[in-house]
Amino acid sequence: MRWFKRGKVKITGNLDKMKTISLNENNDNEFSTDIEHNEKILKEVFQDCSDLVYRKVEINQKKQWLIVYIDNLIDTNMLEEHVIKPMLISVTRDQVPTEPGDLEDELISIGNTTSSTKVSDAIHNVLEGHAAILMAGTSNVMMVCLPASSKRSIEEASSEPVIRGPRDGFIEKISTNISLIRSRLKTPKLKVEYLILGEHTQTKIAITYLKGIALDSIVEEVRARLKPIKLDGVLDSAYIEECIEDQPYSPFPQVHNTERPDVVAAELLEGKVAILVDTSPFVLIVPMTFWTGLQASEDYYVRWPVATFFRWIRLLFIHFAIFAPPLYVAITTFHQEMIPTNLVLSIAASREAVPFPAMIEALLMEIIFEALREAGIRLPKQIGPTISIVGGLVIGQSAVQAGLISAPVVIIVSITGIAAFTIPRYSFANGIRLLRFPMLFLAGSLGLYGIVLGFLGIMLHVTSLRSFGVLYFSPIAPFKVAALKDVLIRIPIWAKRSWGSK
Repeated sequence: MRWFKRGKVKITGNLDKMKTISLNENNDNEFSTDIEHNEKILKEVFQDCSDLVYRKVEINQKKQWLIVYIDNLIDTNMLEEHVIKPMLISVTRDQVPTEPGDLEDELISIGNTTSSTKVSDAIHNVLEGHAAILMAGTSNVMMVCLPASSKRSIEEASSEPVIRGPRDGFIEKISTNISLIRSRLKTPKLKVEYLILGEHTQTKIAITYLKGIALDSIVEEVRARLKPIKLDGVLDSAYIEECIEDQPYSPFPQVHNTERPDVVAAELLEGKVAILVDTSPFVLIVPMTFWTGLQASEDYYVRWPVATFFRWIRLLFIHFAIFAPPLYVAITTFHQEMIPTNLVLSIAASREAVPFPAMIEALLMEIIFEALREAGIRLPKQIGPTISIVGGLVIGQSAVQAGLISAPVVIIVSITGIAAFTIPRYSFANGIRLLRFPMLFLAGSLGLYGIVLGFLGIMLHVTSLRSFGVLYFSPIAPFKVAALKDVLIRIPIWAKRSWGSK
């Protein structure tokens, strides 16, 4: 059963107790022609907002213009050069415009300007980094876009490094991220639709797709899932991901996220839909399949036999990541007859002084390994990898010498950790790592029968899982021969008739 139903909303927090300014609370009124009254309205709305600036331009000691903006959200140099300076020049020459349209045509040399008489529009634009210009004698307020230039430079995506391929990655500015996609897809078929989510953050969301390649049903489903969302704030694309996935209790991610513009461009060419969130460098892509989690962007930048080999390596090691420790526990605990004599004697000798059963051994080492991995991520980059590697070596060696853990378990857990790192998609690898723990308990209690039951349960779950109406295990289940050209093998680029037919 699908978790998401149209019309449902997710609400966090108690909005009745929030005292934060809301754009929908008594702000639907319109400005009057009295500039003093309009200034009073804005000061009441932005009460105790010390970073809000009110810049006055007077004529004969009478206020003619009032410029309202938030400090550090706009480029003050552009404001001085293209807005205030022309106003002062017009005053000295006695050529003062009396209408907002004349102000825009004669003085303001900024192309991105809008005007409105609604208080809510002015508030929203000021919070977005615009300067609101109020003029005496009119209720029309002009909004001038003067975004501050301070932003993170475009760098290589740290979560998806490649040896060969583009080095640019998304940043926290949605306009920059869209430009990175458009620089790769220079076609009017690339559509971008905006909406605002977040009661107090008013975060801009962009739905991006290729018209004629993406199915209309998927695009409509994306719209239907995004619009009902009600949250106090949207600070990252992860907030949106949790609200739109089909089964939130599944360990497998149903929404793909990436920092790489080339990955988004390739997925759009395959008929998928991208969701960009302002202030987040991670772009969401839907629908997602099981095989998307095993594919890396670098597969398309190396020769196809090499890329195919890497895909088979990942497919092999994903089984190691899930089943290596459970198999060791099941065989050494219940099915010793399956092990060759010399090997079973070696394992028995190494476990002679160990006080714990095999399942407890494996479980302890898995928890320690995950703790070391988490510590390596949280520590500063200069010492994180060193601590995780040295810590693993020291703890493993010391535990074996103390007789608390046997050497085979250290080897098995190390191979399992390496196997998990071969999975290119971070969120997908996290789900795979979680599956090891229930499989360990099944192996420790039921042996190989428990592993078989766990494997069947995983397969039943994966084959029934859907992502925006698309079966998660497709095109293997249901089996489609025509769609296998980029799943288990990566056929040459020249052999593909079109990306959209994938």
